[in-house]
Amino acid sequence: MSRDPGASRAAAARIRELAEDLTRHARLYYHDDAPELSDAEYDRRFQELVRLEAEWPELARPDSPTRRVGVPPAAGFAPVRHRVPMLSLDNAMDEAEMRAWVERTARQLDRSEPIPLVAEPKLDGAAVELVYEDGRLAVGSTRGDGQIGEDVTANLRHVLSLPLALAGDPARGRLSVRGEVVLPLRAFRRLNARRVARELEAFANPRNAAAGALRQLHEVDQERLRSLAFFAYALGEGAPPGVKTQWGILEQLRAWGFEVSPGAERVSGIDLALAWYRDLLGRRASLGIEIDGAVFKVDDLSLQRDLGELARVPRWAVAYKFPAHQEHTRVLDIFPSVGRTGALTPVAKLEPVQVGGVTVSNASLHNQDEVDRKDVRIGDTVIVQRAGDVIPQIVAVVKSLRPAGARPWRLPERCPVCETPVAREEGGAVTRCPNRACPAKLRNRLLHLAGRAALDVDGLGEKLVDQLLESGLVKELPDLFELSPEQLVELPRMGEKSAANLARALARAKETTLPRLLVALGIPEVGPSVAELLAARFGDLDPLLDATAEALEAIEGVGPVIARKVADFFADEGHRHEVARLRELGVRWPKTEPRAEAARGGPLAGKSFVLTGTLASLSRTEAAERIEAAGGKVTGSVSKKTDYVVAGDAAGSKLAKARELDVAVLDEAGLLELLGAGR
Repeated sequence: MSRDPGASRAAAARIRELAEDLTRHARLYYHDDAPELSDAEYDRRFQELVRLEAEWPELARPDSPTRRVGVPPAAGFAPVRHRVPMLSLDNAMDEAEMRAWVERTARQLDRSEPIPLVAEPKLDGAAVELVYEDGRLAVGSTRGDGQIGEDVTANLRHVLSLPLALAGDPARGRLSVRGEVVLPLRAFRRLNARRVARELEAFANPRNAAAGALRQLHEVDQERLRSLAFFAYALGEGAPPGVKTQWGILEQLRAWGFEVSPGAERVSGIDLALAWYRDLLGRRASLGIEIDGAVFKVDDLSLQRDLGELARVPRWAVAYKFPAHQEHTRVLDIFPSVGRTGALTPVAKLEPVQVGGVTVSNASLHNQDEVDRKDVRIGDTVIVQRAGDVIPQIVAVVKSLRPAGARPWRLPERCPVCETPVAREEGGAVTRCPNRACPAKLRNRLLHLAGRAALDVDGLGEKLVDQLLESGLVKELPDLFELSPEQLVELPRMGEKSAANLARALARAKETTLPRLLVALGIPEVGPSVAELLAARFGDLDPLLDATAEALEAIEGVGPVIARKVADFFADEGHRHEVARLRELGVRWPKTEPRAEAARGGPLAGKSFVLTGTLASLSRTEAAERIEAAGGKVTGSVSKKTDYVVAGDAAGSKLAKARELDVAVLDEAGLLELLGAGR
């Protein structure tokens, strides 16, 4: 059948465009350690090129990325030719593709029974080959383009888990070991904390940090190299005659003194393979190293030989990738959200995208400083990830795809809800609406009051709060406790049973504790930890109402910023009126004996911490509680007396102040390491 000339020209143009684009991005990824594409987007473009070349084989370029593995070695490194090519792996992106690979493999082997496989985590690092002569390391090289790599022997000798001489009685002569150099997550966090403290740019991710360490030509970072780990997973040459399986290779590598892929197992058949994959996906966070999928290999080496290889991938192995941690999407809009304290938070409205199996359509940009630092504009293409697999965040802008005319975005000068002029906190990064009656603030204060850490009002969620405000039944916080079942049942879609249940929940919430009440009031910077400190020191609300900022700051764990915010909150006549009305409406809490400050012990005794920015797996309240439980003190401002500043995402002026005063800076992982080490 003749080909349509127009379709042929279009296919040729697209193949050329994809080939050039993928080659450029491969160099950015491997050589420059500065990727502009998420892994998922690179994979999609690569698969599109594979499909086009399969449909139009006569148009495939001889230098196509589908015929390469990695990129050619960079100038400055001696080339090393791999006597056995270092191939890449074919990818299965979902269960259907994994099943298709198993079925295809069985057909090629003409087997009906399940094929034994070896399942290994797919390590996210830098592939290398180690050549041993008579049991001693002779040459270590990167994968390069699969045929020729870079001689990085000198740098690899610093990797402590890499044997310079093989244990046991290795075969005389030459053998080559293939594996992955990775930077364990704990080391990655430690190195980044130290880089931030020295005002150096943090490493983007463990893979880039590992690959960059191997390819240092000058001013070698020995600490980073010593922090790397090597995991062996294959033999290129020199397999002992008695080794007949991939599992046997792993056992032989262990006997020679190598660490092998953690958690590798033998599985047989697709159902067991899929179960192993799902289990690995569930425990990936506990492994301590970055993995991005599972690798399945036909166990029997003779069957591997029967299956053979294609130009760039073996037929006997496949990589079943995890759902992407990062994805590309487009910023459709940026809008300010008003929180319970009046803080205006820029939020990016995104073209919905699946990230790690969850649809992400919004991502907080935290404050104006963060918008400026990342230079996020409406219409930009951005890389999105879920921090700690939970919180959506914009990692970076792909500026090469920025539309013409995109302008920098600024927070409005007036509150978008109540039109009150907004103001930025002096010395801070937060811009606030000062209007205590702002409807957005009241809505979020009501939701905060109903939260588990506050009065825990079961059934009081967003939709119901919106109905209460729209109906005019609630105009200020205490109005909640005047609601009757008769009023509630008049709300849309509110039946008698639901109204009675909510009324009972509100009645139960009136019996509370002083710490929960303090949280419920929505005092800025006061979470459960600080509320417990205030309640323990004063015993009741009355003495706290009139406490000065100086008296509050004297409490261990309450710094000057928190002290001033608490004093200012209770000096406001509107807030004092709220407290009085809550009492009149029956909100009660038991009084306790005020106690003096006890001497604080623990492994962090005497250490002062300041928290800034958003942490991935801990709230700032939880972080403060853990620090204080270990004997440390959490304050609200940075001074020369501060021992550590813990900087999360979108850290603001406190981080700058820490650098100015040469205060040690930790990221979240550094804090967790410090807490775990107790030093």
